[in-house]
Amino acid sequence: MPRRSILSAAERESLLALPDPEDEVIRQYTFSESDLAMIRQRRGAANRLGVAAQLCLLRFPGQGLSAETDVPAALLHWIGRELGIDPACWPDYAAREETRREHLIELRTYLGMEPFGLTDYRKSVHSATELALQSDKGIVLAGSVLDALRRRHVVIPALDVIERICAEAITRANRRIYAALTDALSADHRRRLDDLLKRREEGKSTRLAWLRQSPVKPNSRHMLEHIERLKAWQALDLPAGIERQVHQNRLLKIAREGGQMTPADLAKFEPHRRYATLVAVAVESTATVTDEIIDLHDRIIGKIFNTAKNRHQQQFQASGKAINDKVRLYGRIGKALMEAKENGADPFAAIESVLPWDAFTTSVTEAQKLAQPEGFDFLHHIGESYTTLRRYAPAFLAVLKLRAAPAAKDVLEAIEVLRAMNTDTARKVPADAPRSFVKPRWRRLVFTSEGIDRRYYELCALSELKNSLRSGDIWVQGSRQFKDFDEYLVPAETFADLTVAGDLPVAVATDCDEYLRDRLSLLEQQLAVVNRMAAANGLPDAIITGSGLKITPLDAAVPEAAQTLIDQTAAQLPHVKITDMLMEVDQWTGFTRHFTHLKTGDSAKDKKLLLTTILADGINLGLTKMAESCPGTTYAKLSWLQAWHIRDETYSLALAELVNAQFRQPLAGNWGDGTTSSSDGQRFKAGGRAQSTGHINPKYGTEPGRMFYTHVSDQYSPFSAKVVNVGVRDSTYVLDGLLYHESDLRIEEHYTDTNGFTDHVFGLMHLLGFRFAPRIRDLGETRLYVPKGDTVYDALMPLIGGTLNVKAIRTHWDEILRLSTSIKQGTVTASLMLRKLGSYPRQNGLAVALRELGRIERTVFILDWLQSVELRRRVNAGLNKGEARNALARAVFFNRLGEIRDRGFEQQRYRASGLNLLTAAIVLWNTVYLERAAITLQNADPETQDALLQYLSPLGWEHINLTGDYLWRNSAKPGTGKFRPLRPASRP
Repeated sequence: MPRRSILSAAERESLLALPDPEDEVIRQYTFSESDLAMIRQRRGAANRLGVAAQLCLLRFPGQGLSAETDVPAALLHWIGRELGIDPACWPDYAAREETRREHLIELRTYLGMEPFGLTDYRKSVHSATELALQSDKGIVLAGSVLDALRRRHVVIPALDVIERICAEAITRANRRIYAALTDALSADHRRRLDDLLKRREEGKSTRLAWLRQSPVKPNSRHMLEHIERLKAWQALDLPAGIERQVHQNRLLKIAREGGQMTPADLAKFEPHRRYATLVAVAVESTATVTDEIIDLHDRIIGKIFNTAKNRHQQQFQASGKAINDKVRLYGRIGKALMEAKENGADPFAAIESVLPWDAFTTSVTEAQKLAQPEGFDFLHHIGESYTTLRRYAPAFLAVLKLRAAPAAKDVLEAIEVLRAMNTDTARKVPADAPRSFVKPRWRRLVFTSEGIDRRYYELCALSELKNSLRSGDIWVQGSRQFKDFDEYLVPAETFADLTVAGDLPVAVATDCDEYLRDRLSLLEQQLAVVNRMAAANGLPDAIITGSGLKITPLDAAVPEAAQTLIDQTAAQLPHVKITDMLMEVDQWTGFTRHFTHLKTGDSAKDKKLLLTTILADGINLGLTKMAESCPGTTYAKLSWLQAWHIRDETYSLALAELVNAQFRQPLAGNWGDGTTSSSDGQRFKAGGRAQSTGHINPKYGTEPGRMFYTHVSDQYSPFSAKVVNVGVRDSTYVLDGLLYHESDLRIEEHYTDTNGFTDHVFGLMHLLGFRFAPRIRDLGETRLYVPKGDTVYDALMPLIGGTLNVKAIRTHWDEILRLSTSIKQGTVTASLMLRKLGSYPRQNGLAVALRELGRIERTVFILDWLQSVELRRRVNAGLNKGEARNALARAVFFNRLGEIRDRGFEQQRYRASGLNLLTAAIVLWNTVYLERAAITLQNADPETQDALLQYLSPLGWEHINLTGDYLWRNSAKPGTGKFRPLRPASRP
């Protein structure tokens, strides 16, 4: 027997749950003629009902009827209707245990099923062990075991047996994983790993604790300190490729466990497990530190460029009066010279008529000092920050193991020159140093009359290295985010096998000719229709003229009757404390059960403590202040619970529970059917220590802040939230929320604002089965693209930007499908691929092809937009829901002035996840009580129509007390199946 349970009570119940949807019940439990003939051989209604019930249960879920089996009344009523038997006779069935067993044996023979035996146990353990090498989630393993037994027509044993199989499989898989990570280790490797757990001579912490620290500020001192960490990880010199011996999911899980444990805990492990855990921690930490060093370099370069730009602007502004005086003076001189030419007078005398010659020569000298560099560029100020880069550049270039694609070969060669100069302490750049990577704006500074300027050559090379790392032209060995582009994708052999089998997980025809024929045919048809409508001035609420496109704004008025209903239902919602609301929602959904212990998989024993930790994230109070505001709680308790129970995946599963509960609410069906959604970024200022992280936002400038990017369904549920890089466009993260959420929502159509779209996103959205509908600002400036041909669309000419490059799509079609397959299967995230495809400076063939494919879809969409007012209303309504949800989030996230004070990215993610979970709970709670309020109003006022319910919104918070001490009172929680009383309805 396993020492610990690997399945929760809810998971055990779900594994053998009977079908719920009527269609599934019909499919599983409709009797054939032979079934009915066999059933009718039994004497008495009770025996016929019992045999039929056993037959159903053996077919699905695959277990016979035991004395402890509780057959649902719904199944008995279904069988009774099929057989014409009153299910009330069920208690009379099989008064003798032997009768039930005899029926079971006969039914096994009839269905061709075998009893579960020792051989089946061994086969199940073997197959589950192979799966456990990839995932140790009990529900996944148990589901796989049950599926295999059903395929082999074996009767399902008791769940205790299934759990024992899974536990043994996990134990065997763990042993194999530990062996794979340790067998290749030498005695020196083990000694170096053991040294990680020892205390550092120069500090109080262990080497492992020091090595796992994140960088604080983007400056040269912290960069050098972090480079020392990477050198220490590299000095372990682990066997090459050791990380590929274990599935990435398990390696990450082991590393995460090791990261949460103290060095003292790790030291207590038996040797195989200890060394395996330390290897996993070392592999993951090496990749993390490598990526953090590259990110630090990126941020330092960004700060230097931003400082130079600001200095350039300030210098120009400071010289503004003097420049204006000089312009006016030379304007007078120019006018005098022009008059002198017309009159044939001496030009020198003309100048002296304005000012003395000595004053003129002095003014020329002053003008030369005031003049900005040609091109009005700020790069000449970059050199003033050279010493900042120089402090860490030699160590930075020496520690990274770089490789380059042909497009960045010259950049890498320049880096090699700098490395050699650093090694030889040379000051002068060799005359034959690579030059082709130097962009025109840099050349005047890099190449001087005296040769190559060392400062600007190195600054230019480091800047281009940053750009090449972003675009994927240069990659770093040991990195997670800056690997070779090909390594992110499914292996070429796997892709070929999927293609041959016809199993590519894309939503379009996989034959390029068929795809292009269908899409271009649709595009040409739509172009002809819209061109005809535009020529006849027949576009609804839109007109195209020679000067461009004009669309009439939508009328957003709410009917008076709907506003009355909104006011009346809002007035009836009970006043509730945020703590009581959370407890009530957990009573309905049990979402807290998903916050399982990282190591044991057990649910949190103290739900109130868990809710306190979640609330500390959601309202931005933090654990320290929350411990002070919640009597009986200490920071140590909250910190321990967060360390072991709060993770990205537990937040994600708990959120899915709330979203699914909202999906089942009848009132939510009036707002949408769960097939459409919107996404938007919400910015929160950064204060305290988080101000110094050095991120620069192209929209908000240098003002520090963080962006939470949230996806909201048409039923107001926020089903995904992510802390995003402030320097990257919102569109990069649109697909992540649609593909990687855990809820039951099946999104078909998605809305964003202008920041949420690019042609690459349009292309991938279509390939992956989503209809993309962004609200594009200045739509008239967004060009249409048409197929090459002789067809002329006269009425659309002001909007047409060019022709489609179909050849690029054909050339790179297999690469497009491989990329889409990799994203769909989760081999790589969509956001990472979109960042690389859209990065400066190179647009590779795949990026160009995907852009052209996206232009097809964008053009089709814009043509739909011009024809359909309903589409415009749908998109506008969807985005309004997301914006309203942002207002709720702003109100909930009120502590610390609504500022992000956490410097660590993990803690910032917890803030975003906690806020999203809290707003989802509020949405669900409001929906439940709004429905009850609407029912009472409808009963009292029969004229209230169901059509008005779509105007209600579950995003109000005036009735929820968010402040004060946070007390968890059982007496304040309604009993099971009970609700708080509504406030008295107010009548106009």
